[in-house]
Amino acid sequence: MSGDHDHHPSPLGPHDWSHGAPHNSYAPIVMSIGIGLFLFVLAGMFDYDLELSEHVYTGHGLLWLFVAIIITGLGLLIWWRQDLSFDGTYEPLATGAPFQNIQIRKVGMFVFLMSEMMVFTSLFSTYMRYRLGLRRCDDVFADGLFDPVTNPTGWQEAVPVTCFEPASHLIASSWWHLAPGAINTFALIISSFTIVQALRYAKKTDIDEELRRKRVTIFLGTTWLLAILFLTLKMVEWFVGFYIPDLGFIHEHDIKSLVAEGYTIGNDHYQHHSYVDEATGAHMTANIRVSASTFYVTTGTHGAHVAGGIIGLTYMTFKAWRGGYTPSNAVSIEYFGLYWHFVDLVWVLVFPFFYLY
Repeated sequence: MSGDHDHHPSPLGPHDWSHGAPHNSYAPIVMSIGIGLFLFVLAGMFDYDLELSEHVYTGHGLLWLFVAIIITGLGLLIWWRQDLSFDGTYEPLATGAPFQNIQIRKVGMFVFLMSEMMVFTSLFSTYMRYRLGLRRCDDVFADGLFDPVTNPTGWQEAVPVTCFEPASHLIASSWWHLAPGAINTFALIISSFTIVQALRYAKKTDIDEELRRKRVTIFLGTTWLLAILFLTLKMVEWFVGFYIPDLGFIHEHDIKSLVAEGYTIGNDHYQHHSYVDEATGAHMTANIRVSASTFYVTTGTHGAHVAGGIIGLTYMTFKAWRGGYTPSNAVSIEYFGLYWHFVDLVWVLVFPFFYLY
Protein backbone atom coordinates (compact mmCIF):
# COMPACT_ATOMS: atom_id res chain seq x y z
CA MET A 1 0.00 0.00 0.00
CA SER A 2 2.81 2.42 0.79
CA GLY A 3 4.11 1.98 -2.71
CA ASP A 4 0.69 2.89 -4.05
CA HIS A 5 0.67 6.13 -2.12
CA ASP A 6 4.12 7.01 -3.37
CA HIS A 7 2.80 7.16 -6.92
CA HIS A 8 -0.20 9.48 -6.59
CA PRO A 9 -0.69 11.81 -9.56
CA SER A 10 0.64 15.33 -9.23
CA PRO A 11 -1.64 17.66 -7.22
CA LEU A 12 -1.39 20.06 -10.16
CA GLY A 13 -3.25 17.61 -12.39
CA PRO A 14 -6.12 15.07 -12.29
CA HIS A 15 -6.47 13.17 -9.04
CA ASP A 16 -6.82 9.42 -8.51
CA TRP A 17 -10.06 9.54 -6.49
CA SER A 18 -9.84 5.83 -5.56
CA HIS A 19 -7.35 6.89 -2.89
CA GLY A 20 -9.83 9.39 -1.43
CA ALA A 21 -10.31 13.14 -1.62
CA PRO A 22 -7.20 15.22 -2.49
CA HIS A 23 -6.67 16.80 0.92
CA ASN A 24 -3.23 17.88 -0.26
CA SER A 25 -4.70 20.49 -2.65
CA TYR A 26 -3.23 23.90 -1.91
CA ALA A 27 -5.37 25.68 -4.53
CA PRO A 28 -7.78 27.26 -1.97
CA ILE A 29 -4.81 28.68 -0.06
CA VAL A 30 -3.40 30.19 -3.26
CA MET A 31 -6.79 31.76 -4.06
CA SER A 32 -7.10 33.14 -0.52
CA ILE A 33 -3.70 34.82 -0.83
CA GLY A 34 -4.65 36.29 -4.21
CA ILE A 35 -8.05 37.59 -3.05
CA GLY A 36 -6.59 39.02 0.16
CA LEU A 37 -3.85 40.82 -1.77
CA PHE A 38 -6.40 42.13 -4.27
CA LEU A 39 -8.62 43.66 -1.58
CA PHE A 40 -5.65 45.11 0.33
CA VAL A 41 -4.21 46.79 -2.79
CA LEU A 42 -7.63 47.97 -3.99
CA ALA A 43 -8.29 49.73 -0.68
CA GLY A 44 -4.99 51.61 -0.99
CA MET A 45 -5.75 52.87 -4.50
CA PHE A 46 -8.21 55.45 -3.20
CA ASP A 47 -7.48 58.31 -0.81
CA TYR A 48 -9.69 60.94 0.79
CA ASP A 49 -9.02 64.46 -0.45
CA LEU A 50 -9.85 67.01 2.25
CA GLU A 51 -10.02 69.91 -0.21
CA LEU A 52 -12.40 68.12 -2.57
CA SER A 53 -14.18 66.35 0.29
CA GLU A 54 -14.26 63.11 -1.67
CA HIS A 55 -12.28 59.95 -2.37
CA VAL A 56 -9.90 60.21 -5.31
CA TYR A 57 -8.14 57.53 -7.33
CA THR A 58 -4.38 57.50 -6.68
CA GLY A 59 -3.36 54.62 -8.96
CA HIS A 60 -0.86 53.32 -6.38
CA GLY A 61 -0.32 49.58 -6.55
CA LEU A 62 -1.92 48.95 -9.95
CA LEU A 63 0.80 46.43 -10.82
CA TRP A 64 0.18 44.52 -7.59
CA LEU A 65 -3.52 44.45 -8.41
CA PHE A 66 -2.78 42.53 -11.59
CA VAL A 67 -0.40 40.24 -9.65
CA ALA A 68 -3.23 39.48 -7.23
CA ILE A 69 -5.57 38.64 -10.13
CA ILE A 70 -2.95 36.31 -11.63
CA ILE A 71 -2.41 34.53 -8.29
CA THR A 72 -6.16 34.07 -7.82
CA GLY A 73 -6.57 32.82 -11.38
CA LEU A 74 -3.70 30.36 -10.93
CA GLY A 75 -5.34 28.93 -7.82
CA LEU A 76 -8.63 28.55 -9.69
CA LEU A 77 -6.98 26.78 -12.63
CA ILE A 78 -5.23 24.31 -10.31
CA TRP A 79 -8.45 23.61 -8.44
CA TRP A 80 -10.47 23.15 -11.64
CA ARG A 81 -7.87 20.89 -13.20
CA GLN A 82 -8.02 18.63 -10.15
CA ASP A 83 -11.83 18.61 -10.20
CA LEU A 84 -12.02 17.67 -13.90
CA SER A 85 -11.17 14.10 -12.94
CA PHE A 86 -13.90 13.84 -10.27
CA ASP A 87 -16.48 11.25 -11.36
CA GLY A 88 -18.23 10.65 -8.07
CA THR A 89 -15.93 7.80 -7.05
CA TYR A 90 -15.27 9.25 -3.62
CA GLU A 91 -17.81 11.48 -1.86
CA PRO A 92 -16.82 11.72 1.83
CA LEU A 93 -19.55 11.76 4.48
CA ALA A 94 -19.54 13.58 7.80
CA THR A 95 -19.24 11.34 10.85
CA GLY A 96 -19.97 13.67 13.76
CA ALA A 97 -23.30 15.02 15.01
CA PRO A 98 -25.38 16.81 13.83
CA PHE A 99 -24.17 16.16 10.26
CA GLN A 100 -23.60 12.42 10.49
CA ASN A 101 -23.87 10.59 7.13
CA ILE A 102 -24.40 13.84 5.23
CA GLN A 103 -22.00 14.60 2.40
CA ILE A 104 -19.25 16.89 3.65
CA ARG A 105 -19.46 19.15 0.62
CA LYS A 106 -23.16 19.73 1.26
CA VAL A 107 -22.45 20.56 4.91
CA GLY A 108 -19.74 22.98 3.82
CA MET A 109 -22.09 24.66 1.34
CA PHE A 110 -24.81 25.18 3.96
CA VAL A 111 -22.30 26.56 6.46
CA PHE A 112 -21.05 28.92 3.75
CA LEU A 113 -24.61 30.02 2.92
CA MET A 114 -25.31 30.70 6.61
CA SER A 115 -22.29 33.02 6.69
CA GLU A 116 -23.60 34.70 3.54
CA MET A 117 -26.96 35.23 5.23
CA MET A 118 -25.17 37.12 7.99
CA VAL A 119 -23.48 39.36 5.41
CA PHE A 120 -26.71 40.32 3.67
CA THR A 121 -28.65 40.55 6.93
CA SER A 122 -26.11 43.15 8.09
CA LEU A 123 -26.52 45.09 4.85
CA PHE A 124 -30.32 45.02 5.01
CA SER A 125 -30.43 46.00 8.68
CA THR A 126 -28.07 48.92 7.98
CA TYR A 127 -30.31 50.03 5.13
CA MET A 128 -33.45 49.87 7.27
CA ARG A 129 -31.73 51.68 10.16
CA TYR A 130 -30.87 54.70 8.02
CA ARG A 131 -34.00 54.49 5.88
CA LEU A 132 -36.19 54.79 8.99
CA GLY A 133 -33.81 57.02 10.94
CA LEU A 134 -33.37 59.81 8.36
CA ARG A 135 -36.14 61.87 6.81
CA ARG A 136 -36.74 61.36 3.10
CA CYS A 137 -35.38 64.15 0.94
CA ASP A 138 -38.71 64.71 -0.81
CA ASP A 139 -40.39 65.16 2.59
CA VAL A 140 -37.78 67.75 3.54
CA PHE A 141 -38.32 69.55 0.24
CA ALA A 142 -42.09 69.53 0.80
CA ASP A 143 -41.54 71.51 4.04
CA GLY A 144 -40.50 74.46 1.88
CA LEU A 145 -37.76 77.06 2.20
CA PHE A 146 -36.21 77.63 5.61
CA ASP A 147 -37.64 80.40 7.73
CA PRO A 148 -36.46 80.73 11.35
CA VAL A 149 -39.95 81.77 12.47
CA THR A 150 -42.56 80.04 10.31
CA ASN A 151 -40.59 77.08 8.97
CA PRO A 152 -37.57 76.17 11.15
CA THR A 153 -37.43 72.59 9.80
CA GLY A 154 -37.21 73.51 6.11
CA TRP A 155 -34.22 73.84 3.82
CA GLN A 156 -32.06 76.68 2.58
CA GLU A 157 -30.68 77.15 -0.94
CA ALA A 158 -27.05 76.00 -1.45
CA VAL A 159 -26.95 74.57 2.10
CA PRO A 160 -26.80 70.75 1.98
CA VAL A 161 -29.39 69.00 4.09
CA THR A 162 -28.71 65.45 5.28
CA CYS A 163 -31.65 63.28 4.29
CA PHE A 164 -32.37 59.87 2.79
CA GLU A 165 -32.72 59.79 -0.98
CA PRO A 166 -33.73 56.24 -1.99
CA ALA A 167 -32.48 55.08 -5.37
CA SER A 168 -36.08 54.21 -6.19
CA HIS A 169 -36.81 57.96 -6.46
CA LEU A 170 -34.85 57.84 -9.71
CA ILE A 171 -35.26 54.21 -10.73
CA ALA A 172 -39.01 53.88 -10.18
CA SER A 173 -39.75 57.28 -11.72
CA SER A 174 -40.54 55.62 -15.06
CA TRP A 175 -40.71 52.18 -16.67
CA TRP A 176 -37.56 52.90 -18.68
CA HIS A 177 -35.51 53.60 -15.55
CA LEU A 178 -36.94 50.46 -13.98
CA ALA A 179 -36.49 48.24 -17.06
CA PRO A 180 -32.89 47.01 -16.37
CA GLY A 181 -33.74 45.96 -12.80
CA ALA A 182 -37.02 44.34 -13.86
CA ILE A 183 -35.36 42.41 -16.69
CA ASN A 184 -32.61 41.33 -14.29
CA THR A 185 -35.23 39.97 -11.90
CA PHE A 186 -36.73 37.77 -14.60
CA ALA A 187 -33.24 36.76 -15.79
CA LEU A 188 -32.25 35.46 -12.36
CA ILE A 189 -35.55 33.64 -11.84
CA ILE A 190 -35.17 31.92 -15.22
CA SER A 191 -31.54 31.09 -14.42
CA SER A 192 -32.68 29.21 -11.30
CA PHE A 193 -34.88 27.12 -13.59
CA THR A 194 -32.06 26.42 -16.06
CA ILE A 195 -29.66 25.30 -13.33
CA VAL A 196 -32.31 22.87 -12.07
CA GLN A 197 -32.73 21.53 -15.61
CA ALA A 198 -28.96 21.00 -15.87
CA LEU A 199 -29.09 18.97 -12.65
CA ARG A 200 -32.14 17.05 -13.90
CA TYR A 201 -30.42 15.89 -17.07
CA ALA A 202 -27.14 15.18 -15.29
CA LYS A 203 -29.02 12.81 -12.93
CA LYS A 204 -30.99 10.99 -15.64
CA THR A 205 -29.99 7.35 -16.02
CA ASP A 206 -32.20 6.51 -19.01
CA ILE A 207 -30.76 8.82 -21.67
CA ASP A 208 -27.87 8.59 -24.10
CA GLU A 209 -24.56 9.96 -22.80
CA GLU A 210 -24.16 12.30 -25.78
CA LEU A 211 -27.67 13.69 -25.25
CA ARG A 212 -26.88 14.19 -21.56
CA ARG A 213 -23.67 16.02 -22.43
CA LYS A 214 -25.47 18.38 -24.82
CA ARG A 215 -28.43 19.10 -22.53
CA VAL A 216 -26.32 19.76 -19.43
CA THR A 217 -23.98 21.99 -21.45
CA ILE A 218 -26.90 23.94 -22.93
CA PHE A 219 -28.61 24.56 -19.60
CA LEU A 220 -25.40 25.50 -17.78
CA GLY A 221 -24.42 27.74 -20.69
CA THR A 222 -27.85 29.39 -20.61
CA THR A 223 -27.45 30.06 -16.90
CA TRP A 224 -24.06 31.62 -17.68
CA LEU A 225 -25.57 33.87 -20.37
CA LEU A 226 -28.37 35.02 -18.05
CA ALA A 227 -25.80 35.88 -15.37
CA ILE A 228 -23.78 37.87 -17.94
CA LEU A 229 -26.99 39.69 -18.92
CA PHE A 230 -27.60 40.56 -15.28
CA LEU A 231 -24.19 42.16 -14.77
CA THR A 232 -24.31 43.92 -18.15
CA LEU A 233 -27.63 45.58 -17.34
CA LYS A 234 -26.32 46.45 -13.89
CA MET A 235 -23.40 48.33 -15.45
CA VAL A 236 -25.76 50.05 -17.90
CA GLU A 237 -27.96 51.11 -15.00
CA TRP A 238 -25.06 52.41 -12.91
CA PHE A 239 -22.64 53.93 -15.43
CA VAL A 240 -23.83 53.93 -19.05
CA GLY A 241 -27.52 54.67 -19.43
CA PHE A 242 -29.31 54.08 -22.74
CA TYR A 243 -31.24 55.83 -25.49
CA ILE A 244 -34.74 54.96 -26.73
CA PRO A 245 -35.49 56.34 -30.24
CA ASP A 246 -38.90 57.67 -31.23
CA LEU A 247 -40.72 54.72 -32.82
CA GLY A 248 -44.14 56.31 -33.04
CA PHE A 249 -45.75 54.08 -30.45
CA ILE A 250 -42.74 54.69 -28.14
CA HIS A 251 -41.66 58.25 -27.50
CA GLU A 252 -38.01 59.26 -27.47
CA HIS A 253 -36.24 58.74 -24.17
CA ASP A 254 -32.70 59.49 -23.05
CA ILE A 255 -32.25 57.41 -19.89
CA LYS A 256 -29.28 58.62 -17.87
CA SER A 257 -27.27 56.33 -15.64
CA LEU A 258 -27.38 56.74 -11.87
CA VAL A 259 -23.87 58.20 -11.92
CA ALA A 260 -24.84 60.69 -14.63
CA GLU A 261 -27.81 61.70 -12.47
CA GLY A 262 -25.39 62.47 -9.64
CA TYR A 263 -26.52 59.57 -7.48
CA THR A 264 -23.07 58.65 -6.14
CA ILE A 265 -21.53 57.68 -2.82
CA GLY A 266 -19.45 60.87 -2.57
CA ASN A 267 -22.17 63.36 -3.53
CA ASP A 268 -22.97 65.72 -0.66
CA HIS A 269 -24.46 68.38 -3.00
CA TYR A 270 -27.08 66.32 -4.82
CA GLN A 271 -29.89 68.10 -6.66
CA HIS A 272 -32.88 66.19 -8.00
CA HIS A 273 -34.86 67.56 -10.95
CA SER A 274 -37.97 68.05 -8.81
CA TYR A 275 -36.21 69.76 -5.89
CA VAL A 276 -36.83 73.28 -7.26
CA ASP A 277 -39.09 75.80 -5.55
CA GLU A 278 -41.55 77.06 -8.18
CA ALA A 279 -42.02 80.48 -6.59
CA THR A 280 -38.37 81.43 -6.10
CA GLY A 281 -36.47 79.02 -8.38
CA ALA A 282 -34.34 77.93 -5.41
CA HIS A 283 -32.76 74.46 -5.54
CA MET A 284 -32.65 72.15 -2.54
CA THR A 285 -29.24 70.51 -2.10
CA ALA A 286 -28.97 67.17 -0.32
CA ASN A 287 -26.19 65.14 1.21
CA ILE A 288 -26.95 61.62 -0.07
CA ARG A 289 -23.77 59.81 0.92
CA VAL A 290 -25.53 57.52 3.38
CA SER A 291 -28.43 56.57 1.10
CA ALA A 292 -26.20 56.08 -1.97
CA SER A 293 -23.71 54.04 0.06
CA THR A 294 -26.35 51.61 1.31
CA PHE A 295 -27.62 51.18 -2.26
CA TYR A 296 -24.27 50.64 -3.98
CA VAL A 297 -22.74 48.49 -1.24
CA THR A 298 -25.75 46.16 -1.03
CA THR A 299 -26.41 45.84 -4.77
CA GLY A 300 -22.66 45.77 -5.45
CA THR A 301 -22.14 42.93 -2.97
CA HIS A 302 -24.92 41.00 -4.65
CA GLY A 303 -23.36 41.75 -8.05
CA ALA A 304 -20.03 40.41 -6.79
CA HIS A 305 -21.78 37.16 -5.90
CA VAL A 306 -23.22 36.98 -9.42
CA ALA A 307 -19.71 37.58 -10.80
CA GLY A 308 -18.41 34.72 -8.65
CA GLY A 309 -21.17 32.52 -10.00
CA ILE A 310 -20.16 33.42 -13.56
CA ILE A 311 -16.60 32.27 -12.83
CA GLY A 312 -17.91 28.97 -11.48
CA LEU A 313 -20.36 28.52 -14.35
CA THR A 314 -17.57 29.10 -16.87
CA TYR A 315 -15.72 26.08 -15.54
CA MET A 316 -18.84 23.94 -15.06
CA THR A 317 -20.01 24.59 -18.63
CA PHE A 318 -16.57 23.58 -19.92
CA LYS A 319 -16.65 20.40 -17.83
CA ALA A 320 -20.17 19.60 -19.04
CA TRP A 321 -19.05 20.11 -22.66
CA ARG A 322 -16.36 17.50 -22.04
CA GLY A 323 -18.98 15.10 -20.69
CA GLY A 324 -17.80 15.44 -17.11
CA TYR A 325 -21.20 15.26 -15.40
CA THR A 326 -22.98 11.93 -14.91
CA PRO A 327 -25.51 10.60 -12.37
CA SER A 328 -22.62 9.61 -10.10
CA ASN A 329 -21.26 13.17 -9.71
CA ALA A 330 -24.32 15.31 -10.58
CA VAL A 331 -24.41 16.53 -6.97
CA SER A 332 -21.66 18.98 -7.91
CA ILE A 333 -24.27 20.89 -9.94
CA GLU A 334 -26.69 20.58 -7.02
CA TYR A 335 -24.21 22.20 -4.63
CA PHE A 336 -23.62 25.09 -7.01
CA GLY A 337 -27.39 25.31 -7.49
CA LEU A 338 -27.82 25.90 -3.74
CA TYR A 339 -25.52 28.89 -4.00
CA TRP A 340 -27.22 30.18 -7.15
CA HIS A 341 -30.72 29.87 -5.65
CA PHE A 342 -29.46 31.87 -2.66
CA VAL A 343 -28.19 34.62 -4.97
CA ASP A 344 -31.57 34.61 -6.72
CA LEU A 345 -33.46 34.80 -3.42
CA VAL A 346 -31.37 37.74 -2.20
CA TRP A 347 -32.16 39.65 -5.39
CA VAL A 348 -35.88 38.98 -4.92
CA LEU A 349 -35.50 40.92 -1.66
CA VAL A 350 -33.11 43.57 -2.99
CA PHE A 351 -35.33 44.51 -5.93
CA PRO A 352 -38.43 45.68 -4.00
CA PHE A 353 -36.39 47.21 -1.15
CA PHE A 354 -34.03 49.27 -3.29
CA TYR A 355 -35.84 49.65 -6.62
CA LEU A 356 -39.50 50.05 -5.71
CA TYR A 357 -39.76 51.24 -2.11
